[in-house]
Amino acid sequence: MSDPRSLLDALPSAQRELLRPAADDQAVHPMLAVLSDRRDFPADRQEWIFERKLDGIRALGVRAPDRTPQVLSRTGRPMDRTSPELVEALDAQHCPDFTVDGEIVAFARGRTDFARLQQRMQLSSPEQARASGVAVTYYLFDLLRLDGRDLTRLPLRTRKSLLRRALDFTAPLRFTPHRNHGGRRELEQACAHGWEGLIAKRANGRYTQRRSSDWLKLKCAQGQELVIGGFTEPAGSRIGFGALLLGYHDDRGLRYAGKVGTGFDQATLRRLRRTLDEHRRERSPFADPVRERGAHWARPDLVAEIAFTEWTRDGMLRHPRFLGLRDDKPAAEVIRERPAGRG
Repeated sequence: MSDPRSLLDALPSAQRELLRPAADDQAVHPMLAVLSDRRDFPADRQEWIFERKLDGIRALGVRAPDRTPQVLSRTGRPMDRTSPELVEALDAQHCPDFTVDGEIVAFARGRTDFARLQQRMQLSSPEQARASGVAVTYYLFDLLRLDGRDLTRLPLRTRKSLLRRALDFTAPLRFTPHRNHGGRRELEQACAHGWEGLIAKRANGRYTQRRSSDWLKLKCAQGQELVIGGFTEPAGSRIGFGALLLGYHDDRGLRYAGKVGTGFDQATLRRLRRTLDEHRRERSPFADPVRERGAHWARPDLVAEIAFTEWTRDGMLRHPRFLGLRDDKPAAEVIRERPAGRG
């Protein structure tokens, strides 16, 4: 690792002029990617870099002088209690002042596993997290602040170069490598290795605190966050509930997208039923009629990660599977993801 001040001083003069004093409040809204059709890659690939799409939880790591380091969700919620070893890793850095962006993951059989990560994220104390048996890794892919300077106006390649040299990457911290080229063949290779997909990022792009087509998601399989608006009663030997009723927001309200009844173990069925009972309401939150027998309604503020094969013509999920709850995204921001055009 190198001294942060010397790293910034060594930048070309044109890039040094882009540096600004970092804000004191540390508040950052993460840059978000736009879904892209896997058949539609950027036209000029020399302008893009390609990173592995990780199946985890987005997190910002913040360390500032005279402050305890923090790990924050994309909504700004502290995650220190569920990830104490990540806070310690940030605190152990020789660099005293930085903000990093990355993804927290857990591995199962050599692959990132969101369901396994859920076992850790649902715990409420550092002691429980350490004793859970679920190891977490924090993959860092961007550097937003260094030595009191705001780096978000710098090109992505420069930010990643500074990140690699400013921090010490020992477990549980990892640097996210990238390729300088990508296409159909590279995506197919990623999918064959069990990856979730690729993220294409404009190499000279700035870090903008919003969703931007400068970052594109190239997925191996369909999947996205959806809002839970209700559930059905269990049948036979099933416990907890039968299925979750799912939806997404558009200009007409919460649109019904179907139900999911697979992907749950016994403990999840029991735990989710208790949570759903706490969120009960009398009327359906959906803008569309929902014709499910034994339906119960819930306040639409719980978000689930759902895998599925495709959307049907009438806007329903085909073969959905529950992966876990997400508390890092507000339910009001959940929309149906549609592929972006050519970038």
